[in-house]
Amino acid sequence: QVQLVESGGGLVQAGGSLTLYCAASGFNFGIYGMGWFRQAPGKEREFVAAISWSGGNTYYEDSVKGRFTISRDNALKTVYLQMNSLKPEDTAVYYCAARRRSYGTTGAEYDYWGQGTQVTVSS
Repeated sequence: QVQLVESGGGLVQAGGSLTLYCAASGFNFGIYGMGWFRQAPGKEREFVAAISWSGGNTYYEDSVKGRFTISRDNALKTVYLQMNSLKPEDTAVYYCAARRRSYGTTGAEYDYWGQGTQVTVSS
């Protein structure tokens, strides 16, 4: 059974940091690109960051460049999102997703999704 389980969300003050975790199981993690997406209340889901299956390539949405870092550990089947200098506009439910042999910014192209973890940044 395919599972992506996010954790690490919470409430943090503006300027603070959080690390999100996404634990994968039930599929060959090492050949899947991984992405993080987020959805704020009343808004559409948006791309945040992605990483290739080897971890050698990463891509970020402009508003998080220099603040967020995506990484992965294929041995642990886990992908991470380190978030620094958080802003109130980063408040959203964050989802991880897996895409076979590719990665990108379009959510519809991802094969598997987690249930999400809430991140709230207070001003």
